[in-house]
Amino acid sequence: MAKNPNEAMDQAAGAAREGMNAAQDGAREATDQFQAAGERMRAAGETMTDTGSQLGLKMLDQAETNTREAFQAMRSAAQASDLTEVMRIQSDFLREQGSRSVAQAREIGEIIAEFGRNAMGQMTGRR
Repeated sequence: MAKNPNEAMDQAAGAAREGMNAAQDGAREATDQFQAAGERMRAAGETMTDTGSQLGLKMLDQAETNTREAFQAMRSAAQASDLTEVMRIQSDFLREQGSRSVAQAREIGEIIAEFGRNAMGQMTGRR
């Protein structure tokens, strides 16, 4: 308790300064948190762009491989000596294309899953 009016004024001024400092500290902390969140969102956006490019290139590579294999099978079938050989070539191509499609879908799925993990890690700050 203050013993005189001047001491009471000093105590009130001190309390006001402490309150002001606490408010400024809180504002700085909130600003820092908002800046960190903005940085995480920017990084996630960059990751999304990079992953989109990677995904597009992977799909183009896969389409190129599938087209090349299809033309190779057509060439082989065109050069076949009889219908049995054509049927074997076609059967082999379909079996290989089925296996290739499963592997390609797995590759695309892994890219998408990795993107999801990275994006969530960046957004939450846990990489």
